[in-house]
Amino acid sequence: MLYAVICYNSESVVGAWSKEKDDAVMAHHQGVMAKFAAKGKLGPVARLMPTTTSTTVRPGREMMVLDGPFAETKEQLLGFYLFDCETLDEVIAAARELAHEPGCVEIRPVMYFHPGAMNAAAGEK
Repeated sequence: MLYAVICYNSESVVGAWSKEKDDAVMAHHQGVMAKFAAKGKLGPVARLMPTTTSTTVRPGREMMVLDGPFAETKEQLLGFYLFDCETLDEVIAAARELAHEPGCVEIRPVMYFHPGAMNAAAGEK
């Protein structure tokens, strides 16, 4: 069984951290990642940019592309895809293909990516 661990905090709090505080927090996370990677238990890790950098694609009568994270509070994060695209327009095209059901698809640049130690093929460890 694979589990996603999604970290939540106040962006205003995290954004106000000094570089030293942010580096210390990330060093702690690196230590945890190293521990679980050594056991073959760590998959991909991504630190997302702030919600102010996101773009949302909302399906409907007319497909809308909006600046910002405009998911309604009745919607929950269900998972995420990682795309390697050259431009925002390229990833919006991919998101349009995914956004055909109720809800929305948020696009956010990734600040940090660690591929992990797990075998991505067929979810093997």
